Amino acid sequence: MLNLTRATCGRDLLAALALSSCALGSCALAAGCGHPSQPASAGRPATSASRGTPLSAGTSPSPGTPSARPASSPSRSAATGTPRPSRTRPGSHRAGRVSKILVIMEENHSLGQVFPSRMPYLWSLATRFGWATHWSDIGHPSLPNYLAIFGGSAFGEPQDCFPGRGCDYPGPSVFGQAIAAGRTARAYEESMPAPCDRGNGGNYDVNHNPWAYFPGEAAICRAGDVPSGTPRSGRLEADARSGRLPSVGLVTPNLIHDGHDGTLAQADAWLRAWIPVLQSGPDWRSGRLAIVVVFDEGETTEQVPFVIMAPGISHVVVRQPLNQYALTRLIDEVAGLRPLRSAATAPADIAALFHLRT
Repeated sequence: MLNLTRATCGRDLLAALALSSCALGSCALAAGCGHPSQPASAGRPATSASRGTPLSAGTSPSPGTPSARPASSPSRSAATGTPRPSRTRPGSHRAGRVSKILVIMEENHSLGQVFPSRMPYLWSLATRFGWATHWSDIGHPSLPNYLAIFGGSAFGEPQDCFPGRGCDYPGPSVFGQAIAAGRTARAYEESMPAPCDRGNGGNYDVNHNPWAYFPGEAAICRAGDVPSGTPRSGRLEADARSGRLPSVGLVTPNLIHDGHDGTLAQADAWLRAWIPVLQSGPDWRSGRLAIVVVFDEGETTEQVPFVIMAPGISHVVVRQPLNQYALTRLIDEVAGLRPLRSAATAPADIAALFHLRT
């Protein structure tokens, strides 16, 4: 077979092809065409999903939003005791039809408090995959936002309270909705003492575990609302590695790792340890898994960070004003369910905004 040089991949390529059966794509891969190998998404222009066209050079987000310039990620964990992450960089795999969604909840910071510099790993994911510049919370404090996302209603915006009389709500939740339709649902709660625990303990806060507030789903909550474990062992790690992640999933870091009581550096390090694990299994590699990272409520403004990852998403920036009910609708759309309660008020094409195939 003719040995093509880098020059062949340039102006002499056509002549070389006339003398060889080597295909253009294989020549480019073999000879490199003058560039080292790069991830599939590298070098693509950012896309504005509100227009569906690539952003031209020099285009910047709306005033008050961070510039969509990737930040370098720290090579070491910033949190003492946080497991060292896999050295494998999260990669792009073939884009498939998404049928599973995993939502990771963070706490109590507005968009400008986080991006671009205070959670550089999350920012690198946002600029590589997709993020929203105008994503808003529903209200305050934490509980109404969790109920809004996973129950389709803020239920009058209650104060944080323990599940029980006067602080429980009628179903279905998105978890119960999925199970009733023959799908799967699971909530992974870091540091939770027991399944579907309705109290507080250590760094576990029940206000960040919405499934516990739907008493009509108590039995399925006890079965599906479980301690998450660590990136090395436990239910979440096992489900991710084996391709058994649920159709509808929630991941709640503990109070240190969600930015509530700990630092944003600790929250970023937690994500850096977990994201490669979640992207290591067949759910991600087959293109059927989307991962969302969102903050429950803002502190200085109502706009909060929202990041979405899936193999088919690359450099997407959505500028349309959206709120937590849009996430409820996205969960329902991915799982093939009807929009739950106030989720019906969110844009009907929420998945399409982020170039997500469902």
